[in-house]
Amino acid sequence: MDFIIWILVGAFAGWVASMIMKTDAQMGALANIVVGIIGAFIGGFILNNVLKVGVTAGTLSWSGILASIFGAVVLLAILKAVRR
Repeated sequence: MDFIIWILVGAFAGWVASMIMKTDAQMGALANIVVGIIGAFIGGFILNNVLKVGVTAGTLSWSGILASIFGAVVLLAILKAVRR
């Protein structure tokens, strides 16, 4: 069941991040899921270790979803910079 939640939250986070970064037309559903899941790891790492903001890992919460979106935006910004 956790795997399904990861996919759903990843898809949502990736989709929101792609809308924020204006890359939605370039990405499909699978790319949104991958960006969202990787973004969750990036967002959790940055918020917990760099900014010292406590985000509970492995639980479904608003803070975790926002961390996923934050990490996905960071990932898309890096990818956009590398592509140029």
